[in-house]
Amino acid sequence: MEFDTKIVVIIRDDLATWQKLNVVAFTVSGLAGTEQIVGDNYVDASGNVYLPMSRQPILVFGATMEQMREVYNRAMKRNMRFTIYTEELFKTYNDDDNRAAVAVVNSENLNLVGMAIRSTKRQIDTVVKGLKLHP
Repeated sequence: MEFDTKIVVIIRDDLATWQKLNVVAFTVSGLAGTEQIVGDNYVDASGNVYLPMSRQPILVFGATMEQMREVYNRAMKRNMRFTIYTEELFKTYNDDDNRAAVAVVNSENLNLVGMAIRSTKRQIDTVVKGLKLHP
């Protein structure tokens, strides 16, 4: 199946494994809730019903702190919508505290550790230019 959009997650490559997985889960959940990427339920041959997942592949890229900022700036310049995860969110335990931790930091000072973006293939390719898929 061909898609006219791409979904990408960019994670800072110096994070611990548990942090990387956490960032991917949280940032993709924002896309799933707003971008209508979720398909239908799954049903096995026994009739058990399972929750749906994304209809299209999600590519995960690794980035340095500087590359994270570059991706952020490129996405902002193009007025793209995306999710962010900052390092401070590893110390919070609920959604209200997460939003409060982001709200007190100016955009140029956000300590980005992850982002998820869904957009046209062309825009995504431009925004993640120079990054490599996470190993």
